[in-house]
Parts: sequence; C-alpha cells; structure tokens
Amino acid sequence: MSETTIKKLYPPATIGIIGGGQLGRMLTFEAKRMGYKVVILDPQSNSPAGQVADEQIIAGFDDLGAYHTLAGKADVLTYEFEHIDVDALSQIQSDHTKVYPSPETLRLLQNKYTQKTMLLRIGVPVPKFFMIDGIEELKSAYRQLGQKAILKSCTRGYDGKGNIVIESIADLEMAYLQYGGKDLMMEEYIEYNKEVSIVIAKNAAQCIRYPIAENTHCNGILIKSLVPASLSIVTMAEIFRISEKIIDELDDYGLFCIEFFIDKKQNVFVNEIAPRPHNTGHYSIEGCATSQFEQLIRVICGMPMGETNLRMPCATYNILGNQEFDGDTIFKGIESVLEIGDCHLHLYGKSTSGSLKKLGHVTALALSVENADRKAKAAVDTIEITNRGN
Repeated sequence: MSETTIKKLYPPATIGIIGGGQLGRMLTFEAKRMGYKVVILDPQSNSPAGQVADEQIIAGFDDLGAYHTLAGKADVLTYEFEHIDVDALSQIQSDHTKVYPSPETLRLLQNKYTQKTMLLRIGVPVPKFFMIDGIEELKSAYRQLGQKAILKSCTRGYDGKGNIVIESIADLEMAYLQYGGKDLMMEEYIEYNKEVSIVIAKNAAQCIRYPIAENTHCNGILIKSLVPASLSIVTMAEIFRISEKIIDELDDYGLFCIEFFIDKKQNVFVNEIAPRPHNTGHYSIEGCATSQFEQLIRVICGMPMGETNLRMPCATYNILGNQEFDGDTIFKGIESVLEIGDCHLHLYGKSTSGSLKKLGHVTALALSVENADRKAKAAVDTIEITNRGN
C-alpha cells in the first residue's frame, strides 16, 4: 500500500461500522470495552449491533447520504459484511475518512468471479470455474466440469444462498431460470474431506495468523468449528504458504478470513476470502489471547496487534433458528448451558427467529478438541427455541 502507517486513534475516538448484525455487535462490544465510541449503519431498527452501540443510523446500504453521515460522525470506518456500496466507500475515503479494509479490496473480493480470477493469476489453487453469459455457455461449462458442478451468483451470496449444486442438465436449466438476470459463474465441485479456515490480521507493521479452524456445514450453514483443526504438518504448511501469498497480493490492512477445501488426496483449494471478521473465528473470543474482533479494532485504530495463541482446544456451535416458526423467540434451557464448566453462551439479540437463522453460538474449551466438541454439542442440545407466546 502507498500508506505505510495507520493513524493512531485514542479513546474516545468514534468507529463507524457498516452493518448491524452479530459481527458488528461483537465488534462493538470490544470497541466499547476499549473505550471507543461506535456508530452503526444498518436499515433494521434495533439491530443486534445497534442495541449496544452509541448510535445507529437507520438507512439502506444504497443510501449515499447515510454513508456520508456516518463518515461525518466517525474517525475511521469498517464493515461487517461485503454486500455494500463500494463506490460510496471510495468517495468517503477520497474525502479523508479511512476505510479498512480498503474499498479497492472490497470491490475485488465481493465478486466471486473477480476474486477467483485474482487467485488463479497469482498461482493459488482454486476449483476450475467459468463465467456464464447464457444457457448454451452454461451447458458447455457443465460438460467440461463433469457430472457435478456448482452454479453461483457472482455477488451477494452467503450461507448457501446464491449457490446451487448441479447434477443433471435438467437441474441446470431450472437453476438458470431461477437465477435469471444475475451475473453467474459455474465452478467445479470439489469432493472434499475437510473444510477449514484461517483468520489473518494485517497492519502496517506485521501480519498475524490465528489457529486453523475445522468447519462443518449443512446446506451452506456453519454448524460447528473445531480448533485446532486436525491436519498434517504438510497440509498446515501449505495453508500457511497460500495464505501468505494471498495477503501479500491484497496488500491491505484489516482482518481477512480464507476458507479452504481439502480433498481426499490432501490437495488444498481456496474456496473464498472474506475481508472482515468471520463466523468461523468466533472461537477466538474465549479461545485466544486476542479475539478476532478486538484485533480488528486494534488494527483500524493504529494500535499494536495482540497475540493469537490458542489458550485451549475449543469448539463453537451455532445456535440456529427454529425451522417450525418465524417470530418472537424465547430461549429455554439456558441454565443447563451455564452449568457446564468453561462453556460460553452468546445470544445476538435478534428480534425474531427463522429457519436456520443464526441466533447465537456456544463455545466450549477443554483439554482436547474431542472433549470441547462434546461439551459444546451438549450445551446447544439443551437449548430450546420456542415462540414467546408459548
């Protein structure tokens, strides 16, 4: 980067966060603990982050005036998810309110096709992929990839949304009609043994990585993360090598999560990069000397980075919304969770439930990953999410 230092911001400087979800909430908790003020921009009133921040601007993520209002109140800006107006951020940064990671990095990474193209260019292993401009091109790409592939929306996909696994021409045509009008790409389906991820923090002075998490998903929704991941020394070294190459190429400041697939032959492929705190890094709140959230606050405020060593093996399970109703919720069984030693409950303050909606998480620490896994699962299994009227 042309910028070699980050301006030091001392409390009670104000941090602006774009996005009011659970990641913004946990960022806000850390910023407030450290003495900073926080202003949130989010269209949902009483958002999870807005509940604990000093102020929330209620406006859409396409409202240019709201971005400028936020910039006028804040000394530095960051964001908790990618699907926001990059042009607005670029304009704000040109008006001398710094944004970390930069709008240029966000523009590159928020589009899956441009992200994968960059990774391919620098020699990082990725699944084979094709840009799709029409149904005939889609059929051609499918034939080249074999009998199974993934059709993806290039932008705005998350938690399995915007991705469809294709196993036949009939699936292909149906998916294309469903996604009509969107920028699409088709990607090779990797028969993986493991999904893992690593969170990396970078400032002007150094780059620090967190322990690798081993993740389990169902229908694109993260169910649990185990740390440290069960990997060979060779595979870990390859993940570190690839991660360093990516961070060097991005040449930016902030927090970055890189997701990987590992196949049966121990080949490592990059799935996605997120320029923000990540669901798979929640374990770091109790599991590491410095959480991913505190680390990002340190970086954007020009403060020294904290240590990321793992205190103990740990397991994090998401608390997911009830599939049987979508409405006001109450969480029963919490007392049983609180009886489990070194087991930590986080609820996000979301006003309603919904099918597989992320409502909170539990992290358990133990002397082994296996014991931490058992504790965390037992904790989540005791929680009953019911309608507030019941």
